[in-house]
Amino acid sequence: MVIKEMIRILPLSGNTCRRIYYYLPAGYDSSTARYPVLYMFDGHNVFFDADATYGKCWGMKEFMDRERLNLIIVAVECNHEGNARLSEYSPWGFLARGLGHIAPMGDQYMEWLVNVLKPMVDRRFRTKPQREFTSIGGSSMGGLMSVYGICRYNHIFSRAAALSPSLWTAPGKITQMIRSTEFDPDTVIYMDYGSEELKNHEKSAQALKRAAGAFLDCRVNICMRIVPGGQHCEASWERQIPVFMRCLGFYRETLT
Repeated sequence: MVIKEMIRILPLSGNTCRRIYYYLPAGYDSSTARYPVLYMFDGHNVFFDADATYGKCWGMKEFMDRERLNLIIVAVECNHEGNARLSEYSPWGFLARGLGHIAPMGDQYMEWLVNVLKPMVDRRFRTKPQREFTSIGGSSMGGLMSVYGICRYNHIFSRAAALSPSLWTAPGKITQMIRSTEFDPDTVIYMDYGSEELKNHEKSAQALKRAAGAFLDCRVNICMRIVPGGQHCEASWERQIPVFMRCLGFYRETLT
């Protein structure tokens, strides 16, 4: 079941409303069990084609309904005004071709997610609020934010899925951040790129090598893939769902 509501993120977009989606697993209403939580970026692209930017979502609802995993998913829509999405999902400023300088608001976004959204979710739903049961995930700029979140807030998130992360926006700062993070030993990261998208973006390939190497040097449990034929789109990311869900251990979650 997906609950769709409107929410305001006052520090980022004032009183402008955006959509938020809560996926509750099968059996939630008929039990007293508590569940781990996965927070996802670009929530409008996660569950429904009708809401997706390009008319194709990840198909996460169908996947979850079919696999019946014991997991709550919270997915927040991005800000669609101008370059606001790029700003919200960027911890550091960068130059975007044809768009100019993108101001960084990623840290403000993560502060809201950790200090406002997560406590609200934990109060409203039967969650397992501890770090070991809290994960983060996204693609493209959302993938970048997943990498940032697992580093900056490693005391909050134990697992991250970063699909086609936009590491090219600040490769040096990302590598420095990874190397300066004291990761908990149980941290697990899934990171991938499609082979087709890498052909067209040399900077992404270079940034991927540096980031993956930094994670390995920090002894982080990382699953890194180059997806054969993979592209930078929701249809391609949908096909990776079973892989990253297994890598992050969601098939092993038990109820309490």
